[in-house]
Amino acid sequence: MAKMHTRKKGKSGPTRPLRTEAPAWSTMTTEEVTTVVNDMWKQGVSTSEIGMVLRDKYGVPDVKVLTGKKITQILKENGEDFAVPEDLYNLVVKAIGLRKHMNSNNKDVHNKRSLMNIESKIRRLVKYYQSTKVLPATWKYKPETAEMLITR
Repeated sequence: MAKMHTRKKGKSGPTRPLRTEAPAWSTMTTEEVTTVVNDMWKQGVSTSEIGMVLRDKYGVPDVKVLTGKKITQILKENGEDFAVPEDLYNLVVKAIGLRKHMNSNNKDVHNKRSLMNIESKIRRLVKYYQSTKVLPATWKYKPETAEMLITR
């Protein structure tokens, strides 16, 4: 499949092996994983970083195989609420940073195009999340008010 904003074809990557049960060398229990996830979330760590720390530091290959739930499901069960999904959040933060850069460097045409590509990805993701009922139908991305949209 081609990349979204280039003419290149992209790289193929390895696929993760399908697992139905936790490997024997993984020593953490479900309760330990949920406490670590909740503690790290309270410290302000994002869900993708939580997964990487669990993999690298605690030796948990896959949270979903071990607990039966994804990290966001664990957090939702413990009362956490997400304003926007993490991938959309990261794109909006990137667009805000590029917009600040463009205010002081208005002749930077390469980053002007990059900002257009990022904002088109944002609009495409918003359309998808609205169709799957993750975001309300009235949710809109406006570059002028983007900083107010992003709350954690």
